[in-house]
Amino acid sequence: MATARRIILYSFLLCSFALVSCRANAGSHPRVGRGRGSVAHHGGGGGRGPIPGETIFNVLQYGAKPGGKKDSTEAFMKAWVAACHWRGKARLLIPQGIFLIGQVTFQGPCNSPTPIIVQVAGTLKAVTDISEFASPEWVTFEHINGLIVTGGGTFDGQGDVVWKYNDCRRNSDCQLLPTSIKFNSITNGNLRGINSVNAKSFHIAMNRCQNFRAFGLRITAPEDSPNTDGIHISSSNFVKVSKSIISTGDDCISIGQGSTNISINKVTCGPGHGISIGSLGKYPDEKDVMGIIVKNSTLLNTDNGLRIKTWPGSPPSQASGILFQDIIIKNVKNPIIIDQLYCPSGSSCRTQPSRVRISNIHYRNIWGTSSSPLAVNLMCSPQFPCQNVELFDINLRYSGKRRVSALTSSCSNVKAGFGGVQIPPPCR
Repeated sequence: MATARRIILYSFLLCSFALVSCRANAGSHPRVGRGRGSVAHHGGGGGRGPIPGETIFNVLQYGAKPGGKKDSTEAFMKAWVAACHWRGKARLLIPQGIFLIGQVTFQGPCNSPTPIIVQVAGTLKAVTDISEFASPEWVTFEHINGLIVTGGGTFDGQGDVVWKYNDCRRNSDCQLLPTSIKFNSITNGNLRGINSVNAKSFHIAMNRCQNFRAFGLRITAPEDSPNTDGIHISSSNFVKVSKSIISTGDDCISIGQGSTNISINKVTCGPGHGISIGSLGKYPDEKDVMGIIVKNSTLLNTDNGLRIKTWPGSPPSQASGILFQDIIIKNVKNPIIIDQLYCPSGSSCRTQPSRVRISNIHYRNIWGTSSSPLAVNLMCSPQFPCQNVELFDINLRYSGKRRVSALTSSCSNVKAGFGGVQIPPPCR
């Protein structure tokens, strides 16, 4: 029923667009600003103010009801259609207040000059009935060239109501719950100053994006919340994530197959599972991962620190050109880990070695504390040993409760080089 209603609604919007466009261009549509940026903000706050020649499309003027009780999905969709098809500079405004919405797709391409701005000043709350989601996404932006999402507002996935239905830790073929914000096929995108709380599954996902920057984000969920990855990047090129705080129940940032030229800078992560390259090699025909930089970041009380993980028995692919530099580690269980035997509990894993080739991996100036005695653990594939793994200036101390004489390192099937300070002592 939800899917049928959505199809009917999209048909209504498309059929009515011609009338909206004509009225808007004539300057007489009652829901579109007349003149140059003349519509009141009805709240606003956060993000930039109106720019010259800009028309503001306020969801209130399309029927959205603040208060968090009435479903405003239809109003959001109508406002987006009007903004996206406007032939001048356009800003979609979600003012201060609480708005309840179901699954919605902000789809392009748009007619407005790039970029189109989405200013989120209020709080969006997701409906909690998971039968209302035809696919595992809540708010999707797709097929847009030139997009800014900003405003200081909050996306509340209300995941605490539905996490009990997530069995992915026991079942590798589980049905994923909806990702809160998905960017699909976005070119020249910018996400800044946004909060995401209690996602049902992933908080933010980027897929097939090109030249995308995300910064000033605050992403939070309880440390025991399932599959609540902070940011997941896949099949994307030239993505920068910076100056953000991520505290979740899973990976703070995960970088999947086909990701190239990814930069992570000044991110604070924890609790959670750390910053991960992977998992890689679970599916056929995965694309290579290359050119990943993680710098000037801090990991606090995470299960893993800097991790590369691949499935055993994987199809062939590569992960290469990865730099972890100037990283603070505080009370992290597995500070530095390459795991080519990755097989979470409940999964059915092959016994053959991983065929993901890992090479040119650099760990430089990593310091802090490890909560486990094994601080550096490089478990590479016996079929394709890791090549050119460099550890330079590694300075880690033990912070756990057990009595240990010293931290240790473990290496298998890896050609590694060491330089500078090495605490724990390097494995050979």
